[in-house]
Amino acid sequence: MKLVSWNVNGLRACLGKGFLDYFKEIDADIFSIQETKLQAGQVELELEGYEQYWNYAVKKGYSGTAVFTKIRPLWVKLGIGIEEHDQEGRVITAEFKDFYLVNVYTPNSQRGLTRLEYRMDWEDAFRNYVLQLDEQKPVIICGDTNVAHKEIDLKNPKTNRKNAGFTDEERQKMTELLEAGFVDSFRYLYPDKEEAYTWWSYMNRARERNIGWRIDYFIVSDRIKDQIKDAQIHSHVMGSDHCPVALEINF
Repeated sequence: MKLVSWNVNGLRACLGKGFLDYFKEIDADIFSIQETKLQAGQVELELEGYEQYWNYAVKKGYSGTAVFTKIRPLWVKLGIGIEEHDQEGRVITAEFKDFYLVNVYTPNSQRGLTRLEYRMDWEDAFRNYVLQLDEQKPVIICGDTNVAHKEIDLKNPKTNRKNAGFTDEERQKMTELLEAGFVDSFRYLYPDKEEAYTWWSYMNRARERNIGWRIDYFIVSDRIKDQIKDAQIHSHVMGSDHCPVALEINF
């Protein structure tokens, strides 16, 4: 089974930059996107053979997630069931026969860490949510988690220690999630691979120079880690400031 996840940073813009070419070429069984920046009816996507599920933010042109799947889910849920955390279209859960897929766009702590406190509350609520799912069947979490977990996961760790996405607090929440029974699929297969990034600033030719961060993940329940065939970063794919990530797993 092939799964793909991509923060498209505005789907309408990405559609004009080759999204559909990549979508058709990769031919994923399940394709999840984040930061759609859409409301219902603002885009018509013809994806033959795929079911489409959308979660829109209340605020227009902000956040949002979607899942496109060849396999019809048994059940789909938007959000995590907590009103405070379900206003921004950040989570879609789809239940399949062998696993739950959770597509997530984690809140950014923002410049000056103005949203760090909210982010901490959100992290705890999200972790509790996926742990409840994990009691029933394995979970595959995909998406933009807005954190580079280890120093190896960004180009300049020393100068970013107190910046959003690399604070001790955010990194600790990722550690807590993994220690609760999950595996970062990419690092499971490639623990020492350097300069493997999924996001680059639009400033200062960062992508061209590969000054980036790895903040997009496939995280799976520990008990299915041996079923992972491959975890990939498709850094050659343009169209967003993020690139797609992919997981191949046997079920």
